[in-house]
Amino acid sequence: MEVCKGHLPGTADVPADRRINAVKIESMVLGAVATNCYFVINEETKEAIVIDPADRADRILKKAAEEGLTLAAVLLTHGHGDHIMAVPELREKTGIPVYACKAEEELLADPNQNLSAMLFGKPLSLKADVWTCDEQELTVAGMKFRVLFTPGHTPGGCCYYSREAGVLFSGDTLFCGSVGRTDFPGGSMGTLTRSIWEKLMPLPDETAVYPGHQDETTVGAERRYNPFLGDF
Repeated sequence: MEVCKGHLPGTADVPADRRINAVKIESMVLGAVATNCYFVINEETKEAIVIDPADRADRILKKAAEEGLTLAAVLLTHGHGDHIMAVPELREKTGIPVYACKAEEELLADPNQNLSAMLFGKPLSLKADVWTCDEQELTVAGMKFRVLFTPGHTPGGCCYYSREAGVLFSGDTLFCGSVGRTDFPGGSMGTLTRSIWEKLMPLPDETAVYPGHQDETTVGAERRYNPFLGDF
C-alpha cells in the first residue's frame, strides 16, 4: 500500500516507562550498536506499535507475550541496518504492516546503502507495506502520530510526533546533546540541521524526545544546549 550519553544542563529526566493519556512507552536496547527499540502501547486496548525493531525479534516477541500485547505495526524512522534487522521475522510471525517514509525506499532496498551487510554481515533488502510522506497524520492502534520528514542522516529519515502524548520519536535525527552522523550514503549535515530547525525545534519545549540511541531528552533542552545545532 502506498500513500503519499549523560544529560546536558537543563535536560529533563524522561523515564523510559512513561504513561501519558493512556499511552505507555517502553524501550529495549538491542543490537550491535545499542539501538533503542520502542513499544508505544495503547493501555486501553493493549495494542502496541514497535518503533525501530533493531534486532532480536525473539526478544521483542517475548516481551509482547509477557505483557499481553498485540503488535499492530512497525514504524521505521529510517532504513539503516541497526534499526531494521528484526523486521523480516516480526513480519513472518505476526503479519503486521511496516511503515516508512517514501523517500527511504531506495535505501531500504539496497543492502549497501542501508549498511545491513556492513553492520551485521547479513544483506537485507526491505520494502514497506505503507509508504508515508511529510506531515501525514497516522492513526495506528488507536494512537495518532504526525510524520515529520527529516532528511540528513539518510535521504528518507523521519520522526513521529504525538501531540496528544507530547512525545517525539526522533530516530537518528536528534540525540541528547548531539545529532545523527552524516558520513553514510545520502547523508548531509546541512540538510540534517535544516530538518531539525524547521521540523523539530518548533515543537513545544516540554516535548519528550525518544532518540534512536542513548538517553531521552526534551525539545527545549536541545534548543538551548545542543552544541551541534548552532544558529540557523
